[in-house]
Amino acid sequence: MGGKIDYEINKQGDPYVFRINGQTYHLLGSLCPDNGEKPKFAQLYIHDTENEISNRLGFIQGDNQNNLLQEKLVTDILHMLDNHNVLVKSFRMVRDKYDHHNVGELKLRLLSNRLTDGRQNNLPSCSEVTALLVDESSNEESHRDIIVEHKTIGLQRITELHPSFMALQYPLLFPYGEDGYRIGISHRNPETGSCYKRKTVTMRQYYSFRLQQRAGEAQTLLRSGRLFQQYMVDAYASIEEVRINWIRKNQKQLRAELYNGLRDAINQGDVMTNSVGRMTILPSSYTGGPRYRVQNYQDAMAICRYAGYPDLFLTFTCNPKW
Repeated sequence: MGGKIDYEINKQGDPYVFRINGQTYHLLGSLCPDNGEKPKFAQLYIHDTENEISNRLGFIQGDNQNNLLQEKLVTDILHMLDNHNVLVKSFRMVRDKYDHHNVGELKLRLLSNRLTDGRQNNLPSCSEVTALLVDESSNEESHRDIIVEHKTIGLQRITELHPSFMALQYPLLFPYGEDGYRIGISHRNPETGSCYKRKTVTMRQYYSFRLQQRAGEAQTLLRSGRLFQQYMVDAYASIEEVRINWIRKNQKQLRAELYNGLRDAINQGDVMTNSVGRMTILPSSYTGGPRYRVQNYQDAMAICRYAGYPDLFLTFTCNPKW
C-alpha cells in the first residue's frame, strides 16, 4: 500500500486510528525478487514455496520475537486461500509454470473485463481473471489490465478502477478474490428491474452498499477491526481520487473559466507562462475544497442574519461501543 501512514497517532494510548497523510494508492511488484533479496508480498506465492511458511513468519515478525504468530494458523489460512481465492490460484499457476515447464520470463495479466457481472453469486473463476503471457505481449491488453512482469525495475501502480483493486490488498477480507468496484455496474430497481436515471453505479454508491449490515449476509468485512478501518480509509481515498480526476477532465463543464485564471495572473504581472502553470478549479460541490468552505461560511452568516447569532454549541463524540 502506498501513501504515508501516520504511526505517531496511536502512541498516546487512545483507541486505534488509521490515518494516512497525502495520497494513497496500491502498488504491485515483480513476480520474483531481485538477486540477493528475500521474497515479499505476492512473491511469496511463487518464489521458494517449499519454505513459504517460514518465509512469511520471518517477513512479518522480523527480529521481534515477542509477538510470535501461530504457525498452524498461518498454514490453515494459506490452505484456505489456495483452495478458494482465484487470485492466489493465478499466482500459483505462475509457480507451476516455472517448476514444470522450464519456460523463460512469464508475465501475469490480471484482466479488467469480466464475463459475469461480478456479484456475490457469480464469483469469478481463474480463467476469467488472469492470462499467462510467455515472452510476449497481447494486442488485446486494456489500459486497466494489470501486467505483472517477471522482474522489473520498480513498482507499478494499480488503478482504483480495476475489479481486483481491493481483493489484491485485502485477501483475508475477500477470501474468494471477489470483484470490487468496476465501471459499468448496472443501477437498477430490484423490484421493477428498470434502470434509474443514472444507469450505472458510482464508486461512492458501491462502497456505501458494501459498508451496510444485512440479514443473511456474512459480516466478515464489518467485523475485521483495524483492517476494516484501513479498508474504509482506502475506499474513501479511492472515491476522492475518482472525483478529482473527473473534475480535472471536465473543467469546461464546470465553467472554470469564470474563476481566477490566466487573465488574473497576467494582470498581477506574471507574464512568464512557464511560471503560471495550469490551474484546476475545485467547484463548491467538492467537499473540503476552498469554495466549499466559503459557501458554507456564507450560508452560516445568512442564517445568523435571519435567526440571530448562536449562543450554544453542542459537540457529539462518537463512542466506538455504541
